[in-house]
Amino acid sequence: MKGEFMGQRVMKLPEVMRKTGLSKSSIYAYKNKGLFPCPINIGPRSVGWIEEDISNWIERKRDGVEI
Repeated sequence: MKGEFMGQRVMKLPEVMRKTGLSKSSIYAYKNKGLFPCPINIGPRSVGWIEEDISNWIERKRDGVEI
């Protein structure tokens, strides 16, 4: 099914940006510091994020948990 990887919904960068309120550069800066979920390769030149990983990250931020 389109937009899924191993039964989990995959989000492309624009959707991750909308859902988190972060810019592209912030997402990659946090990822490089280990503070944001890593994307998965979904094609030769395409990456995406597992929706559940992003939702969990948002919940931890909301709850004030250090990431």
